[in-house]
Amino acid sequence: MSEHLAETDDVARPRLRSVITTIMLVLISVMIVRDILVRRWAGSPPAPPDTTQQSR
Repeated sequence: MSEHLAETDDVARPRLRSVITTIMLVLISVMIVRDILVRRWAGSPPAPPDTTQQSR
């Protein structure tokens, strides 16, 4: 009986890891795409350069 349980644990762990990894990659991808879309269509103009003009 304990041998059968050990077999199922060995099979379940790699599958669980791959499912968790896939979910994490999808979530990261969604966050990146969302960030790009928000920046593109936010409507705010780009910030001016942070430099001062030299007086002549």
